[in-house]
Amino acid sequence: QVQLAESGGGLVQAGGSLRLSCAASGSIGSINVMGWYRQAPGKQRELVASITSGGSTNYADSVKGRFFISRDNAKNTVFLQMNSAKPEDTAVYYCAADAGSMLIWISARARGRGTQVTVSS
Repeated sequence: QVQLAESGGGLVQAGGSLRLSCAASGSIGSINVMGWYRQAPGKQRELVASITSGGSTNYADSVKGRFFISRDNAKNTVFLQMNSAKPEDTAVYYCAADAGSMLIWISARARGRGTQVTVSS
């Protein structure tokens, strides 16, 4: 099994920055893609960004140019740098990981418990 531990959530003012971290442990040899989903109150969970072990990235249109995902394969950790934060970025952010190249929440091999991000206007 793979366990994910998220950290870095909190309160940030609009226009500010925040960095989320997610460390994987356990049977990490099976993991290729890692990334972040988010879910705002009353909305569906959506993919924010993902990155494969080879460095291929995928971003939601709403965060392109503002959020940046990176990965430290040696430490089995993925980061989400959130810049120019907007109130609509407010959500619970969940880390996820899987063996394939695409990150699909419902079938992901590992899913974190989530960390709250609140952007004040």
